[in-house]
Amino acid sequence: MSRYVELLTRLVPARRFGMVLGTERMRALLDRLGAPDHRMGPVIQIGGTNGKGSTVAMLAELLRAGGVRVGAYTSPHLSSLRERIAIDGVPASEDAIVEAADRVTAAGGDELTFFEQITAIAAVVFAEATVAVSLLEVGLGGRLDATTAIAAKIAAVTGVALDHQAILGSTLEAIAREKAGIFKPGQRVVIGASGEPAAVPLLEAAAREAGAARIITIDDAAIARVPPVALPGAHQRRNAAVALAALDELAAIEGIVVGDVLRRAALARVVHPGRFEVVGDIILDGAHNPHGAAALATTLRERGQRPVLIVGISADKDAAAIARELAPVASHVIATRYQQERALPPEQLAEAFWACGHAAVETAPDLTSALARARIIAPTGPIAVAGSLFLVGEARVLLLRAPSDPIVVGDPAHVRH
Repeated sequence: MSRYVELLTRLVPARRFGMVLGTERMRALLDRLGAPDHRMGPVIQIGGTNGKGSTVAMLAELLRAGGVRVGAYTSPHLSSLRERIAIDGVPASEDAIVEAADRVTAAGGDELTFFEQITAIAAVVFAEATVAVSLLEVGLGGRLDATTAIAAKIAAVTGVALDHQAILGSTLEAIAREKAGIFKPGQRVVIGASGEPAAVPLLEAAAREAGAARIITIDDAAIARVPPVALPGAHQRRNAAVALAALDELAAIEGIVVGDVLRRAALARVVHPGRFEVVGDIILDGAHNPHGAAALATTLRERGQRPVLIVGISADKDAAAIARELAPVASHVIATRYQQERALPPEQLAEAFWACGHAAVETAPDLTSALARARIIAPTGPIAVAGSLFLVGEARVLLLRAPSDPIVVGDPAHVRH
């Protein structure tokens, strides 16, 4: 058994801790490690309901275009834990992750949650790699997320919509407060347009209350100035506007400048696996909540596509709302599940689509069966695999032979208070 597989095996029990929201434990662990986060270069933290990962992907590509060594920490991963910790667009090596994990364990990290441990491992990897800039995607919420224990010079919230209500609060106002919890005194703050418009003034007020040094709110004019973006969908232009604004603030405070020509080239080639990723006649999109499902539906309409929809979601998601968004753009629905305990049973998901009045709904026990059935229904496509990044990850392994870990390790669904 390799040391990397041994690490995966060791991380599985950490899931029993669930998610423990709060930054004190994380900060104490980082301090015991010698504060590696102080050697990660300036940090940009990106939160929001949707678009965090895409914004990180675009920022990373923009910085690489300017010759900047950049570390990007994202979650969840699609098929390999290594995806979460990338340097210059390349997942960290197994050896680098294992060596960092050994240091985290020696500092008492085994007593922390899975996400806290991975966050600490990322900080160590980035510090040892001497990255010039670090990008941190918030895992859940913001105010009490483990990434918020690391000081960021720039904080961006792509937008706020309803998701994780059982954890973050049942209203847009409550969720906005949690997302805005990443704002700190003296920061440069970017507020995006990838959520509900009603949340924008809430975020602006929170940034002022936090003592932000500068607040940039993305508006229609900023979106119109965005050059062509390789990632499909109008929502990706909104995410790109956030990335560009954060890059401008980085230039202002750190002198890290990426010119317009390089910016255009970077956005024209950026990729983000699993976000309207086209593989032949199959579309892969992790539309994992109602707002994300609405963005997928809009993009399909823009492209004039009505695919056979293979859909699987997590049990804690709003199946009815996701079905309302996706049912009208699907010619046929195959409800399935990804192979983790968090998945909603296909029969329950199918009921949500039946309740929307969709006449062509069936179930499949797994993705392989669902793809085989979709091929019978639509031999030449289009087919869309959507609803969960975990399902999309399985599809990328099947269709693209994407690297995958021999042991599935993912974030737990439950929160322990």
